[in-house]
Amino acid sequence: MDKEGGRSAGRWCGKSFGQNDQYAYHAAEQEVYFKNLSKQKQKEVMEKNGNNHKLRVCVATCNRADYSKLAPIMFGIKAEPQFFELDVVVLGSHLIDDYGNTYRMIEQDDFDIHTRLHTIVRGEDEAAMVESVGLALVKLPDVLNRLKPDIMIVHGDRFDALALATSAALMNIRILHIEGGEVSGTIDDSIRHAITKLAHYHVCCTRSAEQHLIAMCEDHDRILLAGCPSYDKLLSAKNKDYMSIIRVWLGEDVKTRDYIVALQHPVTTDIKHSIKMFELTLDALISFNKRTLVLFPNVDAGSKEMVRVMRKKGIEHHPNFRAVKHVPFDQFIQLVAHAGCMIGNSSCGVREVGAFGTPVINLGTRQTGRETGENVLHVRDADTQDKILHALQLQFGKQYPCSKIYGDGNAVPRILKFLKSIDLKEPLQKKFCFPPVKDNISQDIDHILETQSALAVDLGGTNLRVAIVSMKGEIVKKYTQLNPKTYEDRLELILKMCIEAASEAVNMNCRILGVGISTGGRVNPREGIVLHSTKLIQEWSSVDLRTPISDALHLPVWVDNDGNCAALAERKFGHGKGIENFVTLITGTGIGGGIVHQHELIHGSSFCAAELGHIVVSLDGPECLCGSQGCIEAYASGIALQREAKKLHDEDLLLVEGMSMKKEEVVSAAHLIQAAKLGNTKADSILRTAGTALGLGVVNILHTMNPSLVILSGVLASHYVNAVKDVINRQALSSVKTVDVVVSNLADPALLGAASLVLDYTTRRIY
Repeated sequence: MDKEGGRSAGRWCGKSFGQNDQYAYHAAEQEVYFKNLSKQKQKEVMEKNGNNHKLRVCVATCNRADYSKLAPIMFGIKAEPQFFELDVVVLGSHLIDDYGNTYRMIEQDDFDIHTRLHTIVRGEDEAAMVESVGLALVKLPDVLNRLKPDIMIVHGDRFDALALATSAALMNIRILHIEGGEVSGTIDDSIRHAITKLAHYHVCCTRSAEQHLIAMCEDHDRILLAGCPSYDKLLSAKNKDYMSIIRVWLGEDVKTRDYIVALQHPVTTDIKHSIKMFELTLDALISFNKRTLVLFPNVDAGSKEMVRVMRKKGIEHHPNFRAVKHVPFDQFIQLVAHAGCMIGNSSCGVREVGAFGTPVINLGTRQTGRETGENVLHVRDADTQDKILHALQLQFGKQYPCSKIYGDGNAVPRILKFLKSIDLKEPLQKKFCFPPVKDNISQDIDHILETQSALAVDLGGTNLRVAIVSMKGEIVKKYTQLNPKTYEDRLELILKMCIEAASEAVNMNCRILGVGISTGGRVNPREGIVLHSTKLIQEWSSVDLRTPISDALHLPVWVDNDGNCAALAERKFGHGKGIENFVTLITGTGIGGGIVHQHELIHGSSFCAAELGHIVVSLDGPECLCGSQGCIEAYASGIALQREAKKLHDEDLLLVEGMSMKKEEVVSAAHLIQAAKLGNTKADSILRTAGTALGLGVVNILHTMNPSLVILSGVLASHYVNAVKDVINRQALSSVKTVDVVVSNLADPALLGAASLVLDYTTRRIY
């Protein structure tokens, strides 16, 4: 996960504790993926590089951490011998006894290691790091001369990787750099960006990283936004026997969510301060008195001193602590997935752990600039034990929504497709694009860029709908089923439809950022809980929607009331775009709405704001479904119009010339509207009364909120707009009569609003 000491790199396909062979799973997925590629396209790729030429790929791995990212790519390459030849070079701390001789993991994964290079100069100080780079530069040319690879894959920001990239660049070997464009603290930042300037091709994990690469003048055509390869493993990790793993590493008496994983490394640009911070961290953990798995720091300068601190405090013999040098990757992810908290300054805390929603405390400046999920609490100036202890008290035992900022589990197929597109006949000399492109401008190349999208869910009284919605508001694909009557069936169907849509999104070149849910009733959007439902949706009160959906899909989930979602849709895609204060009214089966004030949605102190359908416009009006009388909804909703239409029909006063109904046909609001259009005076009078009631409600809103715009949405909006304007002219104060009243031009505000919950939030969640 993070550098050497992340101890998270391990056997990608390990079978400890009965774990399934994940390689078989991914190989099967990739086989299906590439069957979908046209044979003609594959033929063109082969012809481009010579009919019988396979791409010779050299993968060089320096430590346990980078192997966790490179292993899934290596498996993918190995699974396609008709396209690739794989050479594996092992160097760095893989070959050091103190770090577990982890080259054995690579052999256990059935990879042939072509070359082993001993390149680490011991000393764990600044000079030793420099000497290690120099030693690698001396040894690598001979290896590369013998292998003659077409391309070398280099990962990350380690000093070993800098030696690899420098050697390959000077020997005219193309370089594919994994995880470029990211931002963090320490010397790693400088090394990462230096490798970027040497590399010919770039695989990045986030949209921000992609934009950083573009701003660094890298060629847009050679940047692939794929996600982190390790997420292909993380998001498929389902070990039912995780308790066995926890007991092996932490003891028989430990429960899930009741232990801590600690992983802290030296900061090479401020070694003394990082050692002091590590000492304070251990003191805080001792005081916190929870079982803790402490992983040894990496091989960077300062690590010896940190180990001395551990031994000085007796951590290796303390009853509450387990100190280890290495945990295999497949077991490590189970440990962090079920921990009560993770603490330290490892990149795995801010990157991979978010996939499980485990709380993280990020200490110091080592990860400054990293994009993080909601689960990360930053303690930038961790200068006192009390400050760290307070952070532990705040975070321990919480459960956050799962985050997929760094990947969606489909990185490897994208990377393999990208490798196949490389034209070896193109000039080797790099091109730079000056000046940097503006924000949000990118080229539409199908295998490089994907459409940022959301899964939108609309829970209506009749139908349950799921859609893939792009950043521009395009509904890429929509799925519709009847809304089940019971909670269990409804939740099962939501998950089934979302999983199907997320799977198809990959084939449609869409990157799903999260799930937005629009539902009737009163909703607590902070917790993702439906507090009280409307009568139209049964068994739908006190329902936690966020947790089960986030856990199943490994995506962040947002939930809000359907009226609020309609307002959000207008703010992002409709008439409300750029408007500071406006109100949206939904006129459909019921009457709802949302209020945007100073560009922000109003929820109210108990999440009951904008229940506009229940504004009372008559003290002795018809009874409303809410139990009150004279509400707008009791006059102007589809249910109210249907009620009045039935009364007319029962009295044989509904049908007029030009109308007909089948015997079994159900009377609806549509029949009332049709009758009014054909001259039925009683039907027309009912519609005028409904329009007046709605207009009076709007006047009350104008006098309370004073918006500059009122948007009528829903199937009945066009029938009411003129009546509402007339009431405003007759009844409103002169100072608010200038308000604009318009009919929404959005075809599907509920789905678009649910999507905007995701798109508005995820695109700005950068620390």
